[in-house]
Amino acid sequence: MNNIMFALSGAGQGGEGGNPFMMFVPIILIFVVFYFILIRPQQKKQKAHQALLSQLKKGDKVVTNGGLYGTVSDAKDHVVVLKIAENVKVEVVKSAVATVIEKKE
Repeated sequence: MNNIMFALSGAGQGGEGGNPFMMFVPIILIFVVFYFILIRPQQKKQKAHQALLSQLKKGDKVVTNGGLYGTVSDAKDHVVVLKIAENVKVEVVKSAVATVIEKKE
């Protein structure tokens, strides 16, 4: 009985039974798929959002992540001053701006 199991295990064939690199191919393929499906699109979205934030200027109508609609009255390095009503201005972090509704030309 031990001789049959020894023969089936491939130990008597004098080798490892295959290329050890082939064991890692499925793992490498999984990482490649994750990169192209999850990581790369997120990086592209983040770069597009950074470009949008860098182009903010006075007069642009924006929406923040919190849902505030406002018009940019001043854009500094990391802070944007939004006019949300008559005589009401708020300062928000530039990264809190979700999208630009209308760009002032």
